Order: sequence, then C-alpha cells, then structure tokens
Amino acid sequence: MEALATFMRRLTVAATATLVGSAPAWAAAFVYVSNAEDGDIGMYRLLDSGELQPGARVKAANVVMPMAVSPDRRFLYAAARSKPYTVYVYSIDKATGALTPVANAPLAESFPYIALDKSGRFLFGASYGGNVISVNAVGSDGRVAAEPLQVIPVGRNAHSIRIDDSNRFVYVPALGSDEIFMFNFDANNGKLSSNTPSVYLMKAMTGPRHFVFSQDGKFLYALSELLGTVTTFSVDARTGLLTEVSSASGLPPDTKLGPGAPRGAVSGPNAPPPRNTDNDIWAADIHMTPNGKFLYISERTSNTLGAFSVDGVTGKLTYLSSTPTEAQPRGFAIDPSGKFVIVSGEKSATISVYSIDQTNGALKLLGKHPTGKGSNWVEIVSFD
Repeated sequence: MEALATFMRRLTVAATATLVGSAPAWAAAFVYVSNAEDGDIGMYRLLDSGELQPGARVKAANVVMPMAVSPDRRFLYAAARSKPYTVYVYSIDKATGALTPVANAPLAESFPYIALDKSGRFLFGASYGGNVISVNAVGSDGRVAAEPLQVIPVGRNAHSIRIDDSNRFVYVPALGSDEIFMFNFDANNGKLSSNTPSVYLMKAMTGPRHFVFSQDGKFLYALSELLGTVTTFSVDARTGLLTEVSSASGLPPDTKLGPGAPRGAVSGPNAPPPRNTDNDIWAADIHMTPNGKFLYISERTSNTLGAFSVDGVTGKLTYLSSTPTEAQPRGFAIDPSGKFVIVSGEKSATISVYSIDQTNGALKLLGKHPTGKGSNWVEIVSFD
C-alpha cells in the first residue's frame, strides 16, 4: 500500500508540473475607471476569465475624467475638470495594481483629453471650452511641471490630442469647427509647430471627436460625435499629412437617431436656447483591437457599442453590429490581449465586461460590476 501511495504522489506531482508548464502565461491586468461625481478612481484586477476583482478606490477631485498611462506603465495620470484644473499623478504597483499618489500639478484649462508622448517626458492636453492645447514637461519621477511649455489656440472645442507611433506628429480634432489640426513635434524640447498645411477641414457638422491609429500607423480613424461615423484617413509617413479615404456609419441602418449638434460649446447670455436632444446622435469613444481586425465606437443616446471590421490593406471599415451597453457610455477600453472590452456609463452604477469573438468581432456580455458615480473613462494596464 505504501508503494502504491508513493507512486500516486509522484504521478500527481508530475501531472501538476505538466499542467503548469503547458499553461499559457496570463499577464496581470488592471483596470482603472474614473468616477467624476465621486471624485475618485476605481481599480480592478482583470482575470483571464474576464471577471473583475475590485480593489481600493483612490481620491482625485470632483469631475475627474480623462486618464493616461505612461509608456513604461509606471504612472497613471488623471485630469480633473473642476477648478482649480489639476492633473493627479499616481504610481502603479505592478504586482497588485494599487495606485499611490505621487504629485499633482496645475493645468492650463479644463481638459476632456490628456495623452503622453512616446517617451513619457511630455503631457498633452486638449480643451473643449478653452479652444486650446497645451504641453507640459514630465520628470523621470512622473511629476508634471507646473508651468506649461506651450499653450496653443486651436479651433472650437478641441476634444482630443494624440501623437503617432513615430513620436513626430500630433493631431487635434476640433469638434466645433470640424477641423483636425496637424502639428510637428520636437521630442528634444517638447515643442509643437504647425504642419503645412496645418488643418484638415472636414464637412460641416461632422464634429470630429476622438481618434485612433492603425497598428502599422498607415491609417487614422476619426470618430464623428455628431454623425456616428468613422472617417478613415491615410497618413503620410514622411510628412504626417492626412488624406481622406472613406467613411462608415457605426449605427444600424434602421436607427431613428439624427445628426446632433455641439453641446455646451457656448455658455452664458450668448448661449443658444436649449433644444431637444433625445434623438440626437452623440458618439463618444473609439478603440481598435490590438490585432487591428476590429474597431468599436460608443454612442450615448442609444447606449450602444458599434462594431466594424477593418481592412488592414485599404483601411476601409465595414459596419458589423451594435450591442446594448451601459447608460451613456462615454468611455471604454480594450484590454492588451484583445480578448475583452470594458465599458463605463456616466449614468450607470455598473461597468460591463464583454468578450470579443476573435473571428467576427461579436461582443458577449460576461458580467457587470459595481462602480462609482459618473464613471466616464477606462484605462487598462497589463504586466508580464
């Protein structure tokens, strides 16, 4: 009997070793959600199953909204759109995902979008109400300089700012003036200068909002807040200039929604009278899977995610489907493995996790998890 027991123990150990050795490695992944009304940031661990395990929430400030992660994944940046306009810097624990406050710094304006250059040495911001962009230096310790290097006027209602993978060209959609501003970037000193030409003018009432690049950098995909369309641009690798290729709607053919108009663009005595927006298109966010096969947008009036397939050669998008999601889905993110989409809703008490069908891009709801009030932005960080 003892010999049999010894044999069984050895067999169990061997089998376990085989399983461990053959199991695919799953990088630790952490999800961060900014909660504007609670003034904090929620953290979750994303499991391989798609389950979210909640962690501690850290304080920021009222109307905390856009976030950005440093290229080396050491720091998370979050901007508050309440006065005094401030960026909050947190270090990320790569083992637990926990956020530790590092510093904060003033910002030039209320920014609905912040981003870093590819070195992590410069922080960009775009202001919807101020019609400007800014650049701040960032130290090796993650701290943002209090004085901006530049504050540059752009078109009405600048809504996002991002740099291409070459770290040479910066783009800024101005929703209220239907323009995409194009800049050259000097990575040595962090200065922006206008490209030539400096602006791509889109059709009136397009309302360009957020955008993403294709994985090879050949295409830029710009989301129209007011039409729910995505416009494909080819990007000249030498000059950074844009050429419009095609456009596709992210709404179903039988949608009852119609073109929207810029919101909150003018306040005070000169503001136009309120209008009914119940049936306005109100698109918000855009993201592409890491393999470049699928692209998704959020639409806030219908509370849906629209899915496209992507032709990697031509850049053309083909509408696939729309999936119901959280109420007023302002922000969402795709995890670095390309397996999951996580969606927040400004009028929802939960965030949703969907699996992505790797063959057709279809989304399957895996679960909903409690979140804070006014959830509006999602960032996902993974570590090997």
